Amino acid sequence: MKNVVLPALVAAVMLAGCQRETGPDPLKLTGKMFVFNYRLAYATYTITLQKTEPVPDGSVVMATFENPAGGEPLTLTRKLFPKLDKVVLESPDITCVRKERPYAVTIEIKGPDGATLQKLETTVISDIDQSVMPARPLVVGPAYEKNPEVFRNGLAPTRFDMAACPA
Repeated sequence: MKNVVLPALVAAVMLAGCQRETGPDPLKLTGKMFVFNYRLAYATYTITLQKTEPVPDGSVVMATFENPAGGEPLTLTRKLFPKLDKVVLESPDITCVRKERPYAVTIEIKGPDGATLQKLETTVISDIDQSVMPARPLVVGPAYEKNPEVFRNGLAPTRFDMAACPA
């Protein structure tokens, strides 16, 4: 019995020593992109994070997104729930996204006492320009009915007005 227990104990200790250490950062950036909603004529930043360490109950994640149209940055604050391992951040609606231009995003994780637990800085780059978006939503309402401003008398226009931004 002793010959079996001792090797098993040594193997268990060695395996425990091989576990991956994630360090002190509670969240890891797993995805970042722009999402263009052609039907509703808007775009958003979408950032995904994976929890790698437990966070104290009452912690929040605060994101600051560069405003592609200029002006003040856009901000978002979300509560972190201890049992959820994924965090998805979606910015307020944005306009004027330019192809291949990096836009800054800062993410701060704050504990319940307001102390910063982690700070991430990254950029998001689009592979298309927002000029491909229609100027007005193509559909309206909960049933996605044709927008009467775009589809006059129920007919599709010969040419859709496209979104425009200052140069």
